[in-house]
Amino acid sequence: MQLIGMLDSPYVRRVAVSLKVLGIPFDLDQVSVFRHFEKFSSINPVVKAPSLITDDGVVLMDSGLILEHIAHVAPRSLMPADRAAHEIALRQIGLALAACEKTVSIIYEHGQRPAEKLHQPWMDRVLGQLLKAYGALEKEASPDWFTGEELMQPQITTAVAWHFTQHNFPKLVAASDFPKLTVLSERAETLPAFREMSFP
Repeated sequence: MQLIGMLDSPYVRRVAVSLKVLGIPFDLDQVSVFRHFEKFSSINPVVKAPSLITDDGVVLMDSGLILEHIAHVAPRSLMPADRAAHEIALRQIGLALAACEKTVSIIYEHGQRPAEKLHQPWMDRVLGQLLKAYGALEKEASPDWFTGEELMQPQITTAVAWHFTQHNFPKLVAASDFPKLTVLSERAETLPAFREMSFP
């Protein structure tokens, strides 16, 4: 299978790290939706990262749907089997993905919209949502997430999301306000799957 997209996208990276953790072979083609628009559109006309070309040649998109496909071919699950634990895992992944979404929104507002067109009340709302998501994750994150147990999707997505936000907005989201997430991210980035799929 072939994963298409840049590792500076948290959605691409969560899929790439998950594949590495599961030991599933894949080729990574780092095609940018901005710099390589024509090349990306020839692979997936929707130009959505990540895109995954399956072994059967089917082009999938959206990290959640790609991971759902991967779950069918993986040697083990990245989600808990227990119903209650599964619900908590879904909540934590949802919080991490919300943080990714709000970080991307801020990047696009500053990078794609002229400064005079910025609407500060909207930016304040997005930042507030971002901080609330990480605040909830800070309370729920377990200190033993990266200390020997098998990695699961909540850990992978949370670590990827935090690293992404810190890379882009360390002043907006102060690491000192989220000490558990900071330590967990630092631990994650030392692991082989994260190092191999690292950025920048």
